Amino acid sequence: MERGAAVAVRRLRAAGGEREPRAPQQPPLPGRGAEDSGGKKRDCPAGGSRWRLLPEARGALLVLLYLLALRALVQLSLRQLLRRPGPRDFSAPRAREYLENITAVGPRTVGSPENEILTVNYLLKQIKAIEIESSDAHKISVDIQRPTGSFSIDFLGGFTSYYANITNVVVKLEPRSGAKHAVLSNCHFDSVPNTPGASDDAVSCSVMLEILNTLSKSSDPLQHAVIFLFNGAEENILQASHGFITQHRWAKSIRAFINLEAAGVGGKELVFQTGPENPWLVQAYVFAAKHPFASVVAQEVFQSGIIPADTDFRIYRDFGNIPGIDLAFIENGYIYHTKYDTPDRILTDSIQRAGDNILGMLKYLATSDKLAKSFDYRHGNVVFFDVFGLFVLAYPARVGTIMNYIITAVTVLYLGKKILQPRNRAINYMKELSIAFGFTLLSWFSTLVTVLIVAVFISLIGRSLSWYNHFYVSIFLYGTAAAAKLILVHTLAKKFYYKNTNEQYLGEMFFDVSLLVWSIALVLITQLGLCSAFICAMWVAFPLLTKLLTYREFKQKGATIRFVVIYMLGMFIPYLYIMYLTWTIFEMFIPIMGRSGTEIPPDVVLAAFILSSTVILSSYFLNFIYLAKSTKKTLITLTTVFGVTLILVCSGVFFPYSSDSANPKPKRVFLQRWCLCVYHMWDTHVSESGVSCKAFPLAHMCHSSCAPNQWRKGRCGLTPLQFLLTTACSESESSVSSASFLLHHSCKTCI
Repeated sequence: MERGAAVAVRRLRAAGGEREPRAPQQPPLPGRGAEDSGGKKRDCPAGGSRWRLLPEARGALLVLLYLLALRALVQLSLRQLLRRPGPRDFSAPRAREYLENITAVGPRTVGSPENEILTVNYLLKQIKAIEIESSDAHKISVDIQRPTGSFSIDFLGGFTSYYANITNVVVKLEPRSGAKHAVLSNCHFDSVPNTPGASDDAVSCSVMLEILNTLSKSSDPLQHAVIFLFNGAEENILQASHGFITQHRWAKSIRAFINLEAAGVGGKELVFQTGPENPWLVQAYVFAAKHPFASVVAQEVFQSGIIPADTDFRIYRDFGNIPGIDLAFIENGYIYHTKYDTPDRILTDSIQRAGDNILGMLKYLATSDKLAKSFDYRHGNVVFFDVFGLFVLAYPARVGTIMNYIITAVTVLYLGKKILQPRNRAINYMKELSIAFGFTLLSWFSTLVTVLIVAVFISLIGRSLSWYNHFYVSIFLYGTAAAAKLILVHTLAKKFYYKNTNEQYLGEMFFDVSLLVWSIALVLITQLGLCSAFICAMWVAFPLLTKLLTYREFKQKGATIRFVVIYMLGMFIPYLYIMYLTWTIFEMFIPIMGRSGTEIPPDVVLAAFILSSTVILSSYFLNFIYLAKSTKKTLITLTTVFGVTLILVCSGVFFPYSSDSANPKPKRVFLQRWCLCVYHMWDTHVSESGVSCKAFPLAHMCHSSCAPNQWRKGRCGLTPLQFLLTTACSESESSVSSASFLLHHSCKTCI
């Protein structure tokens, strides 16, 4: 009977046109979907309930709205200058009055009467008025320093800087009984030529004047002295701070400092350097700052040398061996060092928040027992970052290292559970994970090549910086190209390589790939000793938590809208923070691209940065490509936006610069006045001078330790030398009030 039934079944199959298999069919590998008689993958992988795929239109719209919502929250956070209204000790209106008066003098280049006489006289007048109204609990001392000296600095290739008779206005506020230790607050009142220098750095001088006024009127005595240094030669590469810290009699009492700078006009002042080491200073900022804005990421980026700039922080750290905190305004760097840097562009709330923060810091340090023993607390680095301007998280780097390795261990346990299966399944999982990892790397590499080709093409046809006055053009051009290429590569992988693979399995697989990538990055960055590893820790810990939250919904029902919403909410913190950090970096770097010269094509730099941002933001959305029913409409939309933007850019529609008085974005041209002197061994020389319209020839600057009297006598061990003296001096009828210059010569080394 059984044999006869089997024969009947075979006959029926043969009648239907289906051949009998020659050998028993092997069970499918994990994730390789079993197929029904029609050759299609089953919709329910297990359990019997229908497993859903993500509708393309809804999924793409949810991701877009999610990113736009994050961007809106970041914008709200960055534009909120003051956390809460109320009475304050620091008076921003009075500080603004100081600012108006200082900038009314005009440009204040080193050596000019405006810098050396008018501004100095104004500062002394205001300091005298403050001294008259000060409390009996304090004593104010004022000193005018005019140092002469030189120093070598490894900046812009390395050079020796010489200065003579530059001006420092130094004020010491201390208890009546005196103080052995002091905290320094530093700013500079000089400016680059042809700018009022409101943000760089007149506003900091105004803030310091008002802080001096506020502290001097307080009836509460200070434990330590506060030294206010208004230095008059910072723009000539940090000369006045060097003259003070190496020559002034009060310098030896300083145990910590706060440096006030600017890389933009107004907005929030960012703490972008601390230390070296001395985590107690960061804790002081955490405790005392009312409106925090700080990032260890900014510190590590700045100290890496990527940004072609430096501040007096370097001088106090290297020549004074003093720990400190460096703050700078970073908003609207488009008009930094231009004629548009005027007081009206600095909001009163910006002045208020800077005054509140620095006043609180100085009060805290001037009454802290740790200041007197600052060298005893010089141990280890600290991880610090503000949480959307609300408060600052700070903890020792060694604690961060322990946390990072714990998070990595949890990831190993999560992935290890999938590997510790029966041998065949474990080997297959590791193989598929490696292949998925390879596809991810391939998508990144191909996207990099594509985006860089577009950037180089734009540069070659002369359409660079088209995004300088229209930032979102860069997103529509490079961002859409990057996103489209990423999606295309994974779509092709899904269609051809994974055509018989279950979507649920693929979704989990590419989630694991992203988790693996971030875990590897976490270990590597931690091993390098970088405090920025906390970002990677966030991008491992929160996804693991999100996986736990979405596990049941995903297993039972698939990629439903509910699953997507829970998934996005679980990833909210890391995505919001990376958007917050990315936008802050954008605000700093985009204006820098307009003044960084042509040695590195700005479009290539920006394209690489947007590519990096796209890769980061897409890392935990790659699995959505494999969970979606299709990506055709998304690819068409992104490609269309890219194509239209490319055509508009190539046609020159987006002019890079703007002379709009409300929001100017000017083009920068360096006019260099030069004097070329050729000295011969027989003490004769030939000189000529002129004006050139080009970038500064910084590539040929060379460190020199030769004394000036050795140049003419040929004691440098060189053949006749050719020196270029870049001067910044003011000549009267019979004298030069001050002068400084950098030494350049045609040789590669100087003995």
